[in-house]
Amino acid sequence: MNTSQTIKAIKTSLLLAALALTLACGYSSKKAAPVAGTMPAITQLSPDAATAGAGAFTLTVNGSNFSTKAVLNWNGMAQTTTYVSGNQLSVAVPASLISTAGSVSVSVTNPATPGTGLYGTGATLAETSQPADFTIN
Repeated sequence: MNTSQTIKAIKTSLLLAALALTLACGYSSKKAAPVAGTMPAITQLSPDAATAGAGAFTLTVNGSNFSTKAVLNWNGMAQTTTYVSGNQLSVAVPASLISTAGSVSVSVTNPATPGTGLYGTGATLAETSQPADFTIN
């Protein structure tokens, strides 16, 4: 074997070794797809009604599976939410949100969580509870 052939054989061996290492490191694998998150559930609104034109108040939402970053949605609009526990949230409802009589849909969303690690494992999707009705008389 002459020098040119030897160099060519070494280059080929190095290329195959680099390819094998790349595949062994997982660079050919796809990131893991997010899985369903924890579904929150509302069991009680306190209070569950207010008088149109009344002043601001604090709404307490009781239920289950509330994440520490859960958000209360008032007619689909996220509100600044205080996490009390996995079973309770509270939100300050301004008077402007109860100025007109009607029914308001209240729900809770547990936000999505990003995956960690090389393949993004552990990622979850955002989950929103079934709505509860709040009445404005």
